Amino acid sequence: MPLEYIKTLTYLAIHLTVGFTVAYLLTGSVQIAGGIALIEPCLNAVAFFFHERAWAGRLRLPGFGGPAAA
Repeated sequence: MPLEYIKTLTYLAIHLTVGFTVAYLLTGSVQIAGGIALIEPCLNAVAFFFHERAWAGRLRLPGFGGPAAA
């Protein structure tokens, strides 16, 4: 398996573990913590997609990316 895949999988494992642990400590519920640990990375991936588009200049946000105000 390529090193990049291994790195991605280990990062995912760390991310899920940290997310679960924090959610469990805040809620005391295994079910809620598990849900948060699984849903948060999915939403984060969508947010990251739009973040990358914005930084690449392909997403036009009001007040950003236009000509400089005089």
